[in-house]
This record gives sequence, structure tokens and C-alpha cells, in this order.
Amino acid sequence: MKNSGADVQVVGKVIHIKTVEQRRGKRLVATFADETGQMELVWFRSHKWIRDRLELNQAYVVFGRISQYGAVYSMAHPEMELLKQHQATQRSTMQPLYPSTEKLSARGVTNKVVLGMMGQLLTETQDVLQECLSSDILNEFQLLPRKLAFINIHFPESQELLAKARFRLKFEELFFIQLQLLLKKNLRKHKIKGMPFNQVGATFNTFFEKHLPFELTGAQKKVIKEIRNDLGSHAQMNRLLQGDVGSGKTIVALLSMLLAVDNGFQACLMAPTEILAQQHFNGLKELLGEMDIEIALLTGSTKQAARKTIHANLQDGSLSFLVGTHALLEDKVQFKNLGLAIIDEQHRFGVAQRSKLWKKNTIPPHILVMTATPIPRTLAMSLYGDLDISVIDELPPGRKPIKTVHRFDSNRLKVFGFLKNEIAKGRQVYIVYPLIQESEALDYKDLMDGYESIVRDFPNDQYQISIVHGKMKPADKDYEMERFVRGETQIMVATTVIEVGVNVPNASVMVIESTERFGLSQLHQLRGRVGRGAEQSFCILMTGHKLSDDAKTRLETMVRTNDGFEIAEVDLKLRGPGDLMGTQQSGMLNLKIADIVKDNQILKTARHKAIQVLKEDPKLEKPENLGIRNQYLSNIQNKALWNYIS
Repeated sequence: MKNSGADVQVVGKVIHIKTVEQRRGKRLVATFADETGQMELVWFRSHKWIRDRLELNQAYVVFGRISQYGAVYSMAHPEMELLKQHQATQRSTMQPLYPSTEKLSARGVTNKVVLGMMGQLLTETQDVLQECLSSDILNEFQLLPRKLAFINIHFPESQELLAKARFRLKFEELFFIQLQLLLKKNLRKHKIKGMPFNQVGATFNTFFEKHLPFELTGAQKKVIKEIRNDLGSHAQMNRLLQGDVGSGKTIVALLSMLLAVDNGFQACLMAPTEILAQQHFNGLKELLGEMDIEIALLTGSTKQAARKTIHANLQDGSLSFLVGTHALLEDKVQFKNLGLAIIDEQHRFGVAQRSKLWKKNTIPPHILVMTATPIPRTLAMSLYGDLDISVIDELPPGRKPIKTVHRFDSNRLKVFGFLKNEIAKGRQVYIVYPLIQESEALDYKDLMDGYESIVRDFPNDQYQISIVHGKMKPADKDYEMERFVRGETQIMVATTVIEVGVNVPNASVMVIESTERFGLSQLHQLRGRVGRGAEQSFCILMTGHKLSDDAKTRLETMVRTNDGFEIAEVDLKLRGPGDLMGTQQSGMLNLKIADIVKDNQILKTARHKAIQVLKEDPKLEKPENLGIRNQYLSNIQNKALWNYIS
């Protein structure tokens, strides 16, 4: 027997019983045997009650966790049942194991008790478990009937039926999630009227012909076409724009905003942080150049006098574009005619916050959601299945892929020598330390220790160093960042506060300390801070020698590829969907049986089938879809589906 530490079920006979004295009390030991050998069954309490009920040389089914002491295998406090009783019940040779706690077990709620309850429950609910999929779907995918699936997921008659029950219930769960997302999308397209942008007018054309600073990539052109089609329809646009760091989302956002102006509407762009809002504002202003379009920035730092001017210009329509943070959601911010709302990194905003933006116009504005966090296709289908999705999967021409290397701490002197060479060429360098909130004091110490060692190797009379961390006042942080942006300092030592928002084309090296403490998507975002200019850029991943298997996988992935979507797929497998998108607490991915990573293929199949069903019967009114309709309405009523996703 090689299953020490595993939960097992064994059939055999009790051939001997004895009581063994020990330092504290006694233990009851029964020798349990089958044709392959023997093991001990051990009880540390309730000796008399158990001894009176044990029958020698009778066949039992025992279930519990195996332990090994030398050459002897034992099972403490097993669950037992006479084989003839076990066979007389509906149970098969496979016995389900239900999650429990020590408290439940101590109060007698053992796995055996739960088994009995489940058996009774399944018997009593046979009539309630109505079929909810059409006979066409059952036949096409050879699915078990619903009642049979529930019985075999708990009390499988065979391994084959257990697998079929799992497939049936996973398919059902994912099918109804996709059905709801698709119905929501259809409802929006047909019921929520949008303002049609029929004109591609002078503003758009002037910018495109005279001010566009570079040739658009094929991916950007494709995305702009998709957005123009949405804006030209009479339905509200609700589109997710995915684009890796530096892929050129800002120009797509601007061209969409220019379409709004051509059709007599205003546009706004909301970002989660002041730094990012400032970066968007600067970028848009630079792109617009001398064009006669009024654009303003509104954040928590905007002075009162400037606020009043912005509020007035918004209401009289003279202000076309407003860029800002959560400040855009304030009740005082009233637009004359908001036609397009763009949200950057929307997962950083709550649903209630986003809905405030929707209400800034009598007719809901068109919505463009942007993210630089690549979302794996599987996750996008589940989290954003009700949105239309556009992807910019091409970097602008002239951008060189960032070279990424892994170096151990023992190579630090060589790494510093490389940094000095890069600085001598006129480049700038980031050195980033991890930030884990639970140990803020430790992180601060790590950062300051690192800063001191950098100052020793890069003395102040030759090098200027900025330092930025969470304990600094916002004004001091901004001052240090501005010095680095202007090129007054060559090295920026920071925690992950520079993950988003800083755009310094002259910075060519990103050094990430204690890389093993970062997640993959965070590493990819940090790497995206360099590689923004024409020069070759580098990312150096520093670690100690002790690395977990997951850390090794993350390092290998970062060194191997710059593709954000490939990195996101690896991250999804390593961390799971809840951790990746921060959705675990919101309950968005609390699936009962399916797993959107492992059951990727079932998810795709379920979505494809849901699309087909709705194409043929948009309102689920056909007799054969009655079960689907009833189950869907029941799920909505019981809030079993994700009504709040978007």
C-alpha cells in the first residue's frame, strides 16, 4: 500500500481486536485484513461502544485516511459499514468525500452522516430536478439526463458515469452563464438606444490627414473600423478595447473622441489615478497640437477656480474633451451633451461609480472600456461576455522588443556595471522593489537598504537618484517623478507605484528586485515602463537562489516572451481566475463545479451553443426551449447568474 496520507476505501474483515495501554488512557486496535495484507484500525475514544458493535470475520467497507508507522499501516477513527448493508443501499464501490471541519466531525457529523443525508436528499428531490436543456442539446453532446447526472455526481455507478455526470453539470453551468451574458448583450443592442454618430466630418478627417504623427498599424485600423460601426448604429456601444502596454490605445481613443465632436457631442476619458489621467491629458493635448479643440483635466488636485471654469465650459458645450479621475463622477460635473465615455483600466472602478457616468446624459453615452492588462480569451468570455471585444495585438513599427534576462543576486556587480554603461549613453534606469501591504515596514526597510547600496555604487557627485515610495507625501512623490521625467535624475528607485502612469521614452532599463515576490501580470506591467523609445531596452529580473516552481515558471515566461496575452494565459493557469482579476471576493467566479481554466473547451462549446440557440430563438419561446427558459428565469430570480457583470 503506497497511499500513506490519502483517503481510501477498503473492503476486508476484522480478524482481531485488542485494547492497548498508553501513557494517557487507552486505544482500541482492530486488525483489518484482505487478501493483500493487514492494517490497523485505531480508536482513541468510545472504545466500549465501538467494541460492542464490531463483528469478527464479517466483511466491512472501511473509509478513512491512511498513516504509516514503520512497516505498519493504520487508519484512525475510520468510518465503517458491513459490506452487505453497503451493497443494499444506493451506494456504489466509489464513495464520495465531502468537505468538512474538525468541529463538525467532533459533533458527529462525519462523512458517513453526510452521505446518508445526501442519499435522502436525492431521493426526496427526484421530482424537483426537472430537465433544463433541450433534447437537441442532450443528443448533440450525448449528455446524461439531469436527474441521472446529480445521482452519479454523488453516488457514481462507475468511473465512466462519474465523468459523464461531471461533463453534463459543467456544461449546464457554463451554458447558462453564457446564455445570460448573451441575452444581456442582445437586450442592450435592441433596447438601449444610442446616439448615432453618422458623420465622419472635418475634425476627424483634418486630424487623420494632417496631424496623425505615424502610420496606424493594421490592428489599430481594424479596431477603429469596429468602433465606427458601433457608433454608426442606433444601439449603445459597449466595447472592451484590449491592448498590450505601448500598443497605441490612446490614438484609438482620440479618433473615437473626434467622431463624437464631428457629431455634436462631448467626450470624456476617466482613469483610475491622477498620474495616469495626467499622462492621458498630456498625450491627447500633444496629439491635437494646434487643432481648435478645447480639452481640460479634472482631478482631485484641480484648483477651485479652474474647476468653476471647467464646469461652466462643460455646460455651455465649449469644452469638447474632459480627461480626469473619479472627480468626473461628482454631481457638479454636468455635460451639455456627453456622447462618448472612455474608461481606462475599468476593473479599478466599482459598478456604482461607472453607472454614475452613464447618467451624465439623458440617453446613455457610448462606452469604450480600455485595459492594458491582457485578459485571456477564456476569462474575457466569462467576465466580459456581454461586451464586444476589440484587441490591438500589434506594436507600432520601430518599437524593438524588450530584452529580458534573469540574474541572481550574486551577479549584482556585473548588473551595476551594465547600468553605468547605459547611463553613460544618456539613458535612464528604473530599479523597483516589491510592495506587499501586510509587511509595509519590511518593504520600506528593503527599499531603503537597496537605496543605500545603490548610492554607494552610484555616488551623488556623478549620478542623480530619485526615490519614490508609498510613505511619501503626494506632492513629494510627484516632484521626484517629474525630475525623472525631465531627465534631471538618471535612476528612479521605487516601489510598484510606477507600475502604471509614467511614460519616459528615455528610460531603457528596468531592474526588478526580488522578482519572485511579484505576480506575472505585475512583472509584465513593470517591464512595459521601458521600451517606449527607439533605443533597445532591457528588463533585468533579480532573485536569490531559492525559488519555488511557480517562481521559476514566471521567470522563464518573462524571459521567453513579450506577448502579454501569452503571459496572461500562463498567469491564469498559475493563479486561477479569481486572483487574476480580483474577482474572488465579489463572487463573480464562484462556480459550483466548472473551472474556466481547466474546462476551457467546455466553456467554448457552451458559448457556441448558447449563441446558436439564441440565433434561432432570441426570446426562448419555442416549445423545445421551454426548459432552458424556465431555468434561466429561475437563475435570474435567485441571482444565481452574474447580473452585474459588464
